[in-house]
Amino acid sequence: MDGAKDEYAADISSIREAHERIQPFIHRTPVLASQTLDSMAGVRLAFKCECFQKGGAFKFRGACNAIFSLSDEQASKGVVTHSSGNHAAALSFAAQMRGIPAYIVVPNNAPKCKVENVIRYGGQVIWSEPTMQSRESTASKVLQDTGAVLVHPYNNPLVISGQGTVALELLDQAPQLDTIIVPISGGGLISGVALAGKAINPAIRVIAAEPKGADDAARSKAAGRIVTLPETNTIADGLRAFLGDLTWPVVRDLVDGFVTVEDGEIVEAMKLCYEILKVAVEPSGAIGLAAVLSDGFRNNPAWKDCEDVGIVISGGNVDLGVLWDALKS
Repeated sequence: MDGAKDEYAADISSIREAHERIQPFIHRTPVLASQTLDSMAGVRLAFKCECFQKGGAFKFRGACNAIFSLSDEQASKGVVTHSSGNHAAALSFAAQMRGIPAYIVVPNNAPKCKVENVIRYGGQVIWSEPTMQSRESTASKVLQDTGAVLVHPYNNPLVISGQGTVALELLDQAPQLDTIIVPISGGGLISGVALAGKAINPAIRVIAAEPKGADDAARSKAAGRIVTLPETNTIADGLRAFLGDLTWPVVRDLVDGFVTVEDGEIVEAMKLCYEILKVAVEPSGAIGLAAVLSDGFRNNPAWKDCEDVGIVISGGNVDLGVLWDALKS
């Protein structure tokens, strides 16, 4: 991994620096195990429960690193982002901790529970249409009006470094892991996890879990370039973003494979998390369990020697109204 800093937006040293910076503010989240789920999966599982992170998701790590890296002068004008959910809440919370404003551009179809989190943490909500073009143009206008600093939800070196601290903790808590399964959307989490994980254990496998209705990252990997979709269709609202120019090189080079799953498998995995782990997990957070239980994982000869699998439960902000409707359908 020498020289990785030139090649990638983050590396093991920037991730370790991030961990030192954010440790006073974040939770070191627990790792749970379940013999029942182990026997269902046919491998030993270790669940890194970022649903217990502040703000209910891993996003607080990257947001915290970005906010506490700002100079006093930069911070005084506040921060702005566009996000449909957990990054918005996380940035609002971290900004509140530093005592600076957070301007959050939110698409008008965002889950109600996630918008409520933004407001609860003192973020100023600015609505946009639910298209990336509208989100970005609205955020640009807020930047011009306020002079705030843009903190992108995933395509940002400080955010990627912050998310990589998930792997630092996980491999300290469960050093025996030979594989980590990580949800993929914009790629901030999996980039950080892959960079940290492979620096600590070069033999570790990093597998991306993705919904079939938003499988742009799997298509990108297959095509060797960033592929975007005209639309996404999945219950996993946190997994609808597309890869960025900072996350793509890491995904291209360091992610060992993809498992795509149907929404029904995600809902089933959410139920198992409730019933067996006794943990409330949002669809994006349950996808790693859905992946390891899927035929796509079990029947792939590339993964037959996986024995100790870490699963990142990325968040627990469930829109219960949507969930109950999904369970009834």
